[in-house]
Amino acid sequence: MVVVASISRFGWLVYDTVSGFGNFVTFVWAVSVRFAAHPIRCMKWSLLGPQLFSVGVASIPVVAITGAFIGMILALEGFEQFASLGQESRLGSVINISVIKQIGPVLAAVMVAGRVGGALAAELGTMAVTEQLDAMRAMDADPLRILVAPRVIACVVMTPMLTIYSDLLGAWGAWFITVKVFGVASVDYWFFTAQAVDWWDPTSGLLKSIAFGGAIGLISCYKGFSCSAGAAGVGRAATDAFVASFLAIILLNLVLAEFFGSLYTLLANDSTSFIQ
Repeated sequence: MVVVASISRFGWLVYDTVSGFGNFVTFVWAVSVRFAAHPIRCMKWSLLGPQLFSVGVASIPVVAITGAFIGMILALEGFEQFASLGQESRLGSVINISVIKQIGPVLAAVMVAGRVGGALAAELGTMAVTEQLDAMRAMDADPLRILVAPRVIACVVMTPMLTIYSDLLGAWGAWFITVKVFGVASVDYWFFTAQAVDWWDPTSGLLKSIAFGGAIGLISCYKGFSCSAGAAGVGRAATDAFVASFLAIILLNLVLAEFFGSLYTLLANDSTSFIQ
C-alpha cells in the first residue's frame, strides 16, 4: 500500500507539473498575442512609466551595492592566489570578464526576481483573490494587456539597465580593493582588463539579461494570475514566483552560455576564413 501511495503521489506530481507548464505556455502565448495585436496600447506611458520606475529605478541602490561588494569580495579572495604567481596585475581582467559575462547579469536578474518578482505576484494575486480581475473583464477591460504586458515590458527593458549598473559597480569594487588596498598600479588593472574583455562579452551579458527579464516578468505575472484563494495563496504565489524565476535564470544562463559561446566561435572562424 505504501508503494502504491508513493507511486500515486508521484504521478499526481508529474501531472500537476506538466499541467502547470501547459497553463504557463498558454498564458505566455496569450500575452504575446495581446502585445502583437496592440503594441502601442501595451506600451502606453500611463501604464508603462510607473512599472519602469518600480522595476528599474527603485532597484538601482540594491543592485549597485550588491555589485560593488561582489567585486570587492572577488578581489579580496583572489589577490593572494594571483600574488603567489606574480600575476596580481592581471587580477582585474579575470574578475571583470567574470562579472561582465556571468556574475553581473545573473546577479542583477536575481535581485530583480527577489525585489520585483514577488511583489508583482503578490499584487496581481491580491487582485485575483479580491475579484478585481473579474471586474475588469466584466467592464470589457483586458487584464493581460493592461496589467501584464506593461510589467513584462518593464522587466525586459530595465533588467539590462540594471545589469550595466551591476557590471560597472563590480568593476569599480574590484578596482578599489586591487589598487587602493593592495597597491596594484591602476594603469595595469585597466590595461589587462581591456585586453581580456572584448565587445562580445558585454553584448552576450546584456542579451542574457533581456531573456532573464522576460522570464521574471512572465513567471511572476503568471503566478499572480493563478494563485489560490486567501492570504496564504497570495504569499505562496509570491514565494513560488521568486523560486521559479531563480530556477529559470539559472537554466537560461546555462543554455545561453553554451549558445553564445558556440556562436562566438562560429563568428570568429567565419571572420578568419574571410580574412584568409
